[in-house]
Amino acid sequence: MNLQPSREPYDGYCGTSYAAKMLGISVGTVQGLVEKNELKAWKTQGGHRRISLQSIQDYQRRHNLAPASLMQGQDRLRVLVVEDDDATRLMLQTNFDQWGLPLDAVMYASAMEALLDMPSLQPEVLITDLRMPKVDGFEFLRTLTEHSQFGNLAVVVVSGMSLDEVKAKGGLPDGVQFLQKPIDLDWLRGFFDALMSVRQINRRSRTSMASA
Repeated sequence: MNLQPSREPYDGYCGTSYAAKMLGISVGTVQGLVEKNELKAWKTQGGHRRISLQSIQDYQRRHNLAPASLMQGQDRLRVLVVEDDDATRLMLQTNFDQWGLPLDAVMYASAMEALLDMPSLQPEVLITDLRMPKVDGFEFLRTLTEHSQFGNLAVVVVSGMSLDEVKAKGGLPDGVQFLQKPIDLDWLRGFFDALMSVRQINRRSRTSMASA
């Protein structure tokens, strides 16, 4: 699978889910804004809607909307969740909110939609299921390994499959963490804490080198 099919200008465009996150509105409202030509958009060959990032920024300025936190602080951890089960997505989002960590999470029910938006999202952490319709988690991860821009992505797989079942399907790429459902939330919280600690250490190191 190609992440960026030819003749489709992905740079400067995003999907409806990401546009909704940026504007702090529902996906349905975004679609309505597109229909009223308040947001510029086009459709891919596969029928997925792509929305101009510039038109989103113009809409924010026209309506005096502050940019969403996802587009602001460099200190916030960008997390992408790809999970087709509604209850699991809600459970993860609820816990992320309760933890109060400096992270921005975007939820997708479809790996295909996530793939289309990842160049715009630039996530630092990916949490994905394996059993999903159309594009499953195995194909999703194989596609990501073909693109160097996602080489530093921290990946956690959450699945109802056993590790033996995963291995029988060809296994997972090197460095991918595996969590069998039900998700161990304490482990996941610790994982985020560790990532953020590493970021702080790296940031202090860069600051020290710059001031030396």
